[in-house]
Amino acid sequence: MAVKTDTTNSEDYAIEVNDVSMIFNMASERLDNLKEYFIKLVKHELFFEEFHALKHVSFKVRRGEVLGLVGTNGSGKSTMLKIIAGVLEPSEGSVRVHGNIAPLIELGAGFDIELTARENIYLNGALLGYTKEFIDAHLDDIVDFAELRDFMDMPLKNYSSGMVARIAFAIATVVEPDVLIVDETLSVGDVFFQEKCERRIREFIESGRVTVLFVSHSLEQVERLCTRCVWIEKGEQRMIGDTDDVCQAYRRQFN
Repeated sequence: MAVKTDTTNSEDYAIEVNDVSMIFNMASERLDNLKEYFIKLVKHELFFEEFHALKHVSFKVRRGEVLGLVGTNGSGKSTMLKIIAGVLEPSEGSVRVHGNIAPLIELGAGFDIELTARENIYLNGALLGYTKEFIDAHLDDIVDFAELRDFMDMPLKNYSSGMVARIAFAIATVVEPDVLIVDETLSVGDVFFQEKCERRIREFIESGRVTVLFVSHSLEQVERLCTRCVWIEKGEQRMIGDTDDVCQAYRRQFN
């Protein structure tokens, strides 16, 4: 898989987030083009301000649990997922993940649009740690789930974003992971494929073996799938607890 972490720990927790903060340096003035940016950078005339995307967030996820992350746009949810997936390194604090991760974040980000869908399946599979032999054995499963068999030898640049998402989701979930990270994946593509993706995630959940970290702007989806929730707002952890309690509290802020 894409991220391999500590698999020897026998604790009950699949994910441990300990006092995590994430700070980005942002340019303090607006620049109109890249040339202007580099000129100011070379002349040491470019100043940066710190943006705190996350501020001392802590939570643990038990093995087999389904945890939702809720919060308004720009609150740090996706940043938190990327830290857990190993894409970003936290500025402060630590994260431990026990097992293999299937990160459904920015589906298709590792694809080459000049290559065909078939070639991209092998390329993306390699990025996830799959061997050619593994992809050979599971190619039909991937293609059948994506429902794009007639388009396998078409360059990806001719695909719609929904078609790309179908391929990416099918590859990432072709086998059952230890930890599944889902970031707005189910909002891409047509409603029928969204339902198909949700059914596959539900199968993972019902197995009791897969830990799921789930982000969606649809509170109804979070309430259907998640047993507990963490509410992050403007980088700060507001609440953690039962899904119904957290979602009700989250809704009240808009009333």
